[in-house]
Amino acid sequence: MAGGREIKTKIKSVQNTRKVTRALEMVSASKIRKAQDRMKSSRPYARLMRQMIGHIAKANSEYVHPFLADRNEVKRIGYIIVSTDRGLCGGLNSGMFRRILADMRQWQEKGVDVDVVCIGQKAAAFFRRLKVNMAASVTHLGEQVRVEQLVGVIKVMLDSYEEGKIDRVFLCYNDFINTMVQKPVQDQLLPLPPSDELETKHDWDYIYEPDAPSVMDHVLTRYVESLVYQAVLENQASEHAARMVAMKAASDNATKLIDTLNLIYNKARQAAITQEISEIVGGAAAV
Repeated sequence: MAGGREIKTKIKSVQNTRKVTRALEMVSASKIRKAQDRMKSSRPYARLMRQMIGHIAKANSEYVHPFLADRNEVKRIGYIIVSTDRGLCGGLNSGMFRRILADMRQWQEKGVDVDVVCIGQKAAAFFRRLKVNMAASVTHLGEQVRVEQLVGVIKVMLDSYEEGKIDRVFLCYNDFINTMVQKPVQDQLLPLPPSDELETKHDWDYIYEPDAPSVMDHVLTRYVESLVYQAVLENQASEHAARMVAMKAASDNATKLIDTLNLIYNKARQAAITQEISEIVGGAAAV
């Protein structure tokens, strides 16, 4: 059995660790409310953008934008992966990475090449070690993310798709369900997937000014940017929720470990006292 001094050192170390985990839990608890407010305020815009683009995609138009045209042969695909910049948030990132890797393997078995664009330090560090082409990355976005910070990496993927280098683009992030549940999501970003929410019984079209290509190019670019921005906000709220839950569990485990170590320490101290008393009694009896 370990000595009393060693056990006291362990107890002190675990207590210091518990202070850190409690502090991180409190920080995430204070930040999650603002992250949820930013996420919820952006959801209506993203939802209406989806409806509008779905309506445009269903229109019977002579001009078909490259972002709307499905390609029969897929030779290369791209992933826009949204992750966190910091760790200590449980299995939030690793769960999403496992799902992406499984999907990547299925495409690679078909002979399809993979390009990756990473948003967040954890995704950049993880996929840099793999045998995939990382086209771009952006990290350290801060608590209040702006669309301007994401435009560069989004444009890299959009340009590659428009030039025909990439045939399909997926957006991967963690969707915020509630404080206890965050679900990894993989959405097809390009080409625009067909929408089942709109009726197809009637034909309609739009009148574009000045012309359809310029208007569609601007609208669809804003559409992609809004979806990626919303994904970043969803992932940020998921990060704070997952970190708060993980640090709460770590603090509880530290408390249980301290109680166990205190019990061991008391037993060791009692054994030492009993041994000293036995030695004193034995010595007195010998005299």
